[in-house]
Amino acid sequence: MKVILLNDVKPLGQTGVVVEVADGYARNYLLPRGLAAEASKGSLALLEQQRRAKARRDAEAIADAQELAVKLEAAVISVPAKSGGNGRLFGGVTNANVSEAIHRDLGVEIDRHKIEVPDNIKSLGSYPVEIRLGKNIVAKTTVKVVAAAN
Repeated sequence: MKVILLNDVKPLGQTGVVVEVADGYARNYLLPRGLAAEASKGSLALLEQQRRAKARRDAEAIADAQELAVKLEAAVISVPAKSGGNGRLFGGVTNANVSEAIHRDLGVEIDRHKIEVPDNIKSLGSYPVEIRLGKNIVAKTTVKVVAAAN
């Protein structure tokens, strides 16, 4: 019996794959548990339509991420921080601070976990930062740490 996997099933494959299984395995295990659906012409057409829609959404997401990467690489992000007289910071600059500065300067929300800040930004100056925007898309931008106005 041909079935379409609705969930990942370890010995058979991943979601959306059409596999041939024994009739009893399909009727007694896969179908009752909702792990698979019988592969009919209609369900195969629906599966193909879902694949095309997912491919289109993925292409749009990649295009948006590339556009954002160009925007980020062209910008210099300014992060104000409290500092002493010799340029040393009280504390440090973290990826959360960089995320807030990007939102303030460019109006773009970026998850702080996607921002890779070099270790120990403890003084004023410019630092390179990498931002992972998507699959194989990394934007390299400059973060300029400036003294905060008191």
